[in-house]
Amino acid sequence: MTGNKAVAYKEPGKVEVIDVDYPTFELKDGPGVNPANVGRQVPHGVILKTVATNICGSDQHMVRGRTTAPTNLVLGHEITGEVVEVGPGVEFIKVGDLCSVPFNISCGRCRNCKERKTGICQNVNPDRPGSAYGYVDMGGWVGGQANYVLVPYADWNLLKFPDKDQAMEKILDLAMLSDIFPTGFHGAVSAGVGVGSTVYIAGAGPVGLAAATSAQLLGAAVVIVGDLNKERLEKARSFGCETVDLTQGGPAEQIEQILGVPEVDCGVDAVGFEARSHGPDAKEAPATVLNSLMDITAAGGALGIPGLYVTGDPGGVDEAAKKGSLSLSLGTGWAKSLSFTTGQCPVMRYNRPLMMAILHDKVSIAKNVNAKAIPLEEAPKGYAEFDAGAATKYVLDPNGYLS
Repeated sequence: MTGNKAVAYKEPGKVEVIDVDYPTFELKDGPGVNPANVGRQVPHGVILKTVATNICGSDQHMVRGRTTAPTNLVLGHEITGEVVEVGPGVEFIKVGDLCSVPFNISCGRCRNCKERKTGICQNVNPDRPGSAYGYVDMGGWVGGQANYVLVPYADWNLLKFPDKDQAMEKILDLAMLSDIFPTGFHGAVSAGVGVGSTVYIAGAGPVGLAAATSAQLLGAAVVIVGDLNKERLEKARSFGCETVDLTQGGPAEQIEQILGVPEVDCGVDAVGFEARSHGPDAKEAPATVLNSLMDITAAGGALGIPGLYVTGDPGGVDEAAKKGSLSLSLGTGWAKSLSFTTGQCPVMRYNRPLMMAILHDKVSIAKNVNAKAIPLEEAPKGYAEFDAGAATKYVLDPNGYLS
């Protein structure tokens, strides 16, 4: 039996690389697996040998203890890999194919999938629509920060790269297709970014930088990124963004200095539920980003909200926040006729065109998010540095493809 190691959540602030079972075409019991999914047969699946698997800000929420993730949950939903086994029900994907895996697990058969709403597939999570690898309350599909991972509904889910040699030359860019590049792009598209737009993106982490890259790709005239982290703001400036230093206060005045008016056409929330207030002594205040975006987005505009919000947060600042109930100024949004788009990005809506943009040198997403490959064994260090605010997108290399 081939060995398999994986990154697992142990307790708040701690991950470890542990030995786990080599995947089979059956979903077995384990940490976080929904009981209704135990024993589920996956003849339509493949087993991938992982080429790249990224550390995501969403993983950090679990590792910080801000969710109900159980001990030994195998992490990782940003996966790129080479097919090494195919199930008997797989028709088109072949052994040896190099593929990107959308972080959303979807069946391709339900009403939502047929309407391209793959972030809310009805058939893969017994608790509610929507699923993902290695994530709490998402059905229990084992995460991909491992040597090997099972991918269900492979003919539907996998995005095969057309040329393996060409793909490996751009593998760090292509590794962003599983989540953050489509997610940032979805945030920009749902905010209405187009040619000549002015856009404010809250958050200069990897998703925020991916949203900024996407806004440029969509033709925005001015892309402004706000954050409390100076190193991350410097990264945004490195590829042509304007920036707002939120340690100096709220965004409106600084936006006015850039644009001449204190508002933008489009707003993107790339922060989510662990948002902080503004100023030099910023404290956690989970509604800050949404309320400030409503203030600075022009009447009739839209907010794209790819930042994660949850229904259960043990570390919430108050009892309401622990249930995902935030003090939103909804009246502001109503008075300004603002539109809101929330939820998981439907990755399959965007990943192929973004792949083509990468392969044909229209965008350099790995450079813009400062992607850095590290061995699987260094995952705990990568998590710690990312949590401390490093302006880096850590890409795990479990099988030595990237070295």
